[in-house]
Amino acid sequence: MKTSIIILMASVLAAGCSEAFLVDTTPPMPPRDIFATGLDNAIELTWEANPEPDVAGYSVWASDGYDGKYTLIASTSRLSFVDAGVQNGVRIFYAVTAYDFEGNESDLSRDVVYATPRPEGYGIRLNDFRTSPNTAGYDFSTYSVGKFNDDYTDLFFENFEGRLYLNVWDDTDIQDMGYTSSLYDIYEAPEGGWASSRSVEVIPGHTYVVWTWDDHYAKIRVREQDGYTVKFDWAYQVAPGNPDLKKNPPSDGKRNLDRSDPVALMK
Repeated sequence: MKTSIIILMASVLAAGCSEAFLVDTTPPMPPRDIFATGLDNAIELTWEANPEPDVAGYSVWASDGYDGKYTLIASTSRLSFVDAGVQNGVRIFYAVTAYDFEGNESDLSRDVVYATPRPEGYGIRLNDFRTSPNTAGYDFSTYSVGKFNDDYTDLFFENFEGRLYLNVWDDTDIQDMGYTSSLYDIYEAPEGGWASSRSVEVIPGHTYVVWTWDDHYAKIRVREQDGYTVKFDWAYQVAPGNPDLKKNPPSDGKRNLDRSDPVALMK
């Protein structure tokens, strides 16, 4: 009897040990809904949480091309990551993997994403070009306020008979993208829909996209206006032609504002 009990106990212990040492070799699913946002010398990545309860964290991979070699740049337990210190104007591709507590790692996320970091600024104020012509224009390439009719000015502010406008010259385009909750709500330039008058009405909370004369894209979001000035935040893409096709300046090289209500602009 004692011998039988000992054998039975040994069998139970052996079975228990066998269950205790089962090893999980099943990796998590690849993360989904990856999203990349270009910032100033940085790119922010976000993704959805994996459904598996044993997920321990996520690894972020980067490449200089969609089909290029992806290199591990970070691991995190969060659902976001900021790749800081990247160069403005250089497009970077990203993928994300998930790993569990046993060290099993998923394949790269299927929705590989990319973004191009770009400079940005806040609280820029322009004056009406008729009363303050030297501080009515903005040049995105130098991040500076200047003369409304300078050769490098990308847009300028106007109070025309009590109505407020942002204007661009005839070698540049502008479009009102409507109300946005922040500057980051507009991710890329539109392919069409530019204002034929090259003027848009100033509306606080609206974001506007500009296609500059030298083939760059920029966006501004109006924060406030008081009739005499307009205040906005901006972002500028230093990579020419990104993301859309190249824009050619007028053949005569002249810059004229084509308005539905023509005005005599200051010389």
